[in-house]
Amino acid sequence: MISIRRAKTDDISGVNKLLRQVLMVHHNIRADIFKPDVKKYTDEQLKDIFCDENKPVFVATDESQNIVGYVFCIIKQHIGNNIFTDIKTLYIDDLCVDEEKRGMHTGKKLYEYALDYARNIGCYNVTLNVWSGNDTAVRFYEKCGMTPQKIEMEKIL
Repeated sequence: MISIRRAKTDDISGVNKLLRQVLMVHHNIRADIFKPDVKKYTDEQLKDIFCDENKPVFVATDESQNIVGYVFCIIKQHIGNNIFTDIKTLYIDDLCVDEEKRGMHTGKKLYEYALDYARNIGCYNVTLNVWSGNDTAVRFYEKCGMTPQKIEMEKIL
């Protein structure tokens, strides 16, 4: 049975394990950009993020309270912007399920939890970025009903 709740300081080691897994997915796709075997955040940064109301992080736990997934979110709103409307957006910065626990719909549960949270706080939409080459993630988000909003392009020199 999977439970989802807000992340707390005691979850840092479990979250770090998954952050490393995500980093390696990105490194394997784009070794020119992503370093191997490093952490995205220090433990101090994670503590700060976990306490930030504008950056909610939710963790999925199994029956033994082991962290088996997470979703990092950021609440964005451009009040009074010259070109953007004042809509509130929940941006999914990172979603990961432990590679040993995939296929049990934990990712879908985390995604749906984030959607419900966004609805409850009055968001207009939910957005995220997926790296080109991460075809598994693209298929997952398409199955969840997401569609492209914009495309970021590059030219390597």
